[in-house]
Amino acid sequence: MDIALADYTAAAELANDLVRTSPTVHGTEDLPDRDALGAFLDEYGYDLRTPADDDVREVHFLRREVRGIIETETAEQAVAGAAVLLGRAGRAPVLRPVDGGGRWRWHVPTAPDAPLAAELAAVAAVGIAGTVRALGHDRFRACAAPACRGVFADVSRAGRRRYCTPALCGNRLNVANHRARTRTATP
Repeated sequence: MDIALADYTAAAELANDLVRTSPTVHGTEDLPDRDALGAFLDEYGYDLRTPADDDVREVHFLRREVRGIIETETAEQAVAGAAVLLGRAGRAPVLRPVDGGGRWRWHVPTAPDAPLAAELAAVAAVGIAGTVRALGHDRFRACAAPACRGVFADVSRAGRRRYCTPALCGNRLNVANHRARTRTATP
């Protein structure tokens, strides 16, 4: 199989979203079965095979590994972790021209018998390595929401992202802060 990636940021967001599906982050398992995993994968448009029941468990293990890499203390550790993930797919990523117009796209070829988790590992690895190369290891962060245990790679242009899930964690914190201000302002 050959997985085409427009850029590392989309792959990094897949890694972020994969980590967020864990019950460790928001208290619920967002990938309980192969249908949920299939729906998750459909959001990204990568040409991956249809998940089987065994794939769910393997993706859960991968999710923990990706989280561990995002939580590393140094760029060298993150790059080493990404290299391990890439090794599972059986082949190294390559750049190929898109249309003869000078544009290039990452392609992650995987062995024909590579399991789904190995293919996902390769995509996440490109996102992690690309983030380190282009933006630096300081873009790997823990969510700033007090009740959240999420981690993420901030691939935003400004590099000021604070929450693993801005619409959820950021909104919850804003509501809590508003309620606290309202309580202290009331006589």
